[in-house]
Amino acid sequence: MKRVPAVTVKKRIVAVFLFGLLLLAVIVVRLGYVQFVMGERLTGQANNLWTRDIIFEAERGNILDANGDILAENVTAPSVIAIPRQISAPEDTAKKLAPILQVTEERILSTITKNESSVSIRPEGIKISEQQEKAIRNLNLEGIYLAKDSKRHYPYGDDLSHVLGFTGIDNQGLMGLELSYEDKLSGTEGSLSFYSDAKGRRMDSLADVYTPPVDGLSLKTTINSKVQTIMERELDAAVSKYNPDGALAIAVDPKTGGILGMTTRPNFHPENYQDVDASIFGRNLPIWSTYEPGSTFKIITLAAALEENVVDLENDYFDDDGDISVDGTTIHCWKSGGHGHQSYLEVVQNSCNPGFVNLGQLLGTEKLFSYIDSFGFGQKTGIDLQGEGNGILFNPENVGPVELATTSFGQGVSVTPIQQVMAVAAAVNGGYLYEPYIAQEWIDPKTEETVEKTEPNLKRRVISEATSEKIRYALESVVAEGTGRPAYVDGYRVGGKTGTAQKVGPDGGYMENNYIVSFIGFAPADDPEIIVYVAIDNPKDTVQFGGLVAGPIVGTIIGDSLRAMEVKPRTDGMEKEYMWPEEPKVEVPDLVGLSIKELTEYPLDLTIETSGEGTYIADQAPKQGAMLEQGSTIRIYLSEENNR
Repeated sequence: MKRVPAVTVKKRIVAVFLFGLLLLAVIVVRLGYVQFVMGERLTGQANNLWTRDIIFEAERGNILDANGDILAENVTAPSVIAIPRQISAPEDTAKKLAPILQVTEERILSTITKNESSVSIRPEGIKISEQQEKAIRNLNLEGIYLAKDSKRHYPYGDDLSHVLGFTGIDNQGLMGLELSYEDKLSGTEGSLSFYSDAKGRRMDSLADVYTPPVDGLSLKTTINSKVQTIMERELDAAVSKYNPDGALAIAVDPKTGGILGMTTRPNFHPENYQDVDASIFGRNLPIWSTYEPGSTFKIITLAAALEENVVDLENDYFDDDGDISVDGTTIHCWKSGGHGHQSYLEVVQNSCNPGFVNLGQLLGTEKLFSYIDSFGFGQKTGIDLQGEGNGILFNPENVGPVELATTSFGQGVSVTPIQQVMAVAAAVNGGYLYEPYIAQEWIDPKTEETVEKTEPNLKRRVISEATSEKIRYALESVVAEGTGRPAYVDGYRVGGKTGTAQKVGPDGGYMENNYIVSFIGFAPADDPEIIVYVAIDNPKDTVQFGGLVAGPIVGTIIGDSLRAMEVKPRTDGMEKEYMWPEEPKVEVPDLVGLSIKELTEYPLDLTIETSGEGTYIADQAPKQGAMLEQGSTIRIYLSEENNR
């Protein structure tokens, strides 16, 4: 028998030992890698295999007006969640759920038997009613859960609909502020995680893991719901009276750029947006619509002319014979025969086209267009809503004498309503061009503390305070003595400008008897706190003139809004110049304490209605000082005693 040398045996033992040591090292390294490098990922994968999650949506943040009134909120509406592996009798479950959710048994059965950890019955089982919730709870079905959920509710109905927007079935913002600030309003979802065996059955021996949702922040806006309600009321009345193709209104705080109100017609109810065509909820006219502004644009030409000192309002004059010839083109005044010899203040009051053409010529293309650019036209204002338009302006390099002339009085250029409002706000607030905004503060819903605040964003100063003061004076005179008289408000100093613009048709030419009539007004005229713009698209059965149609609407909105904002009336403004067939209003006297006999001898241009019985007047409505149209009715309340 051949013997193996001892040296060879030792070598083999050493080799086996080294191999075993190497193998052990590999195993140790692998275990260490799995434990320390892959451990977290593998643990997560294991948890995913053994755990099932029920998602809890975060509470969406409320949207509030500037005074804290709720504009958008959440109402409880739970959703049905099914865990297929926990449902032992799917046919019976489907049969019981079908009549409650108003779904066929077959569709529910196909849903709750899917090879998934959890399923929802969409859309019928999402955000169910209180009656449906109660019925399902009473059934106590195995594997069927009611997850906490909510749906969006808008207390003011269709008011402010284009601004607020709406949410989808999963509470995701789809339009308006709901979309613009989805990341802050939506919050972070939570979950309830439980362990289950291979067949999906719940393992009660292991504790559930609950991750609470983080609710979204509440948004306080710049909107004044009182002003908004007034605007909605007046626009509804205008639509009823004139049956226009469309209408819009904007109210802004000229000192900050904060939007006080904004509305569009036609509008819609945010909770039922599916019931209207997408063209209705997809077009927020105050920021989306572009059209020739007409005479409201003359304010910009006026501002440029005054800032450049090319004319003096009261000491320089213009002779208007009814038209002006520019490079072979005749531009007519709206008044046949013209306005004759007039100061430039009267040019503004009369909204005289030839007079403004003359101002544009005195300025020249370069200067006029530099001011148009500085006032923000041809570019988005930056308002925090989607869908804003840019407007369309002539390229200054392509502007000839005719283009300069038409631009001077607002024809041949295309602007958005929000651009006009912000530009005029800059013209009357001392020359400061602000970025418009709606989101004012972000509030923690639990602590009710402000976590973020938006400060007004001043873009630039475009004119001096001295020029702005002259513009305010000129535009106040337009309302007191010129084409804007229908917007006059007793007790408040109102300034403003009319606008009547022909619409461009599909063929590129101007349409016949189809105008967008508008009015932009502000008050108090010496220190503006509100600026309001109203445009009515093609009003029917009326003279299509901005002063006659839009002027009274703006006047009413301004007057009622100032009272709602508790701005005190004043008597130091310009007196209205009445023209036939207008008649001055009558101031209501103090009748309280008078006897019936004394009343019969009292000179009144008012109609009296009485309530109660007695010899003396105990009360009256309206109170002393109110301004009424001649022949209006006041009511007196009688008593046997004179309590005065």
